[in-house]
Amino acid sequence: MTDVLLINRADGVVTLTLNRPDSLNSFDRTLKESLRDALAELGNDESCRALVITGAGRAFCAGQDLVEHVGVLESGTRDPLATVHEHFNPIATLLGEFPRPVVAAVRGMAAGAGASVALLADFRIGGPKTSFLMAFANVGLAGDTGASWTLPRLVGHAKATELLMLATPVAAEEALRLGLLTRLVDTDEQVLTTAQEFAARLAAGPTVAYGQIKRQLRIGGTGTLAQALAAEAHAQGVSGATADHRNATASFVRKEKPVFDGR
Repeated sequence: MTDVLLINRADGVVTLTLNRPDSLNSFDRTLKESLRDALAELGNDESCRALVITGAGRAFCAGQDLVEHVGVLESGTRDPLATVHEHFNPIATLLGEFPRPVVAAVRGMAAGAGASVALLADFRIGGPKTSFLMAFANVGLAGDTGASWTLPRLVGHAKATELLMLATPVAAEEALRLGLLTRLVDTDEQVLTTAQEFAARLAAGPTVAYGQIKRQLRIGGTGTLAQALAAEAHAQGVSGATADHRNATASFVRKEKPVFDGR
């Protein structure tokens, strides 16, 4: 990977750091491709049992690099938003369907596609300077990178409409109240370490079951009861065949603390 995306591994937790701090980690083509490809690789890497996504410097991610985008607009291309199909949709799909827990360490601003990426995580940790801005309408665009899917699920249809159309910042305390943040820590310096500790706890858990919980919630959140029941039956079949289930059940009976190996 190029140095615009840093990858760190520790005890089953993989931390991806968006590393363009001088541009508030905005998404240029190289960063988008690096993130897309890393997510695809990690999704098939069983040694990754939890994922943390964060940004270097004082922001999480400012969204699309608009300097680069102006060049695309001025190039005369017939599809100036091709990046949605080539990069943002694949990133959203890979994150939304990632088979292990994902934690976003949202220090500072998360705007546009950067906010969308954070909202696709299962958990979001923020600090006093954390804020979200669904900035798309400010530059004459609709939402992308899954925003139309995540926002109504997190805050409801009416509030999602407000956030996308009015495109005004949501500060940390309000983000916590709305459910955009899972946890708000006391200082911005605590955001990443708290997120990594959160991820380490998840990495020590029943990895296969977590992946199945994520899948059944995706289906149950928008499908019929019959579809939800079918997803639950599938999830229990997969989870029930794991060594983690057998060992944890035996540990429970023996009144011992279970140890999960992720298999």
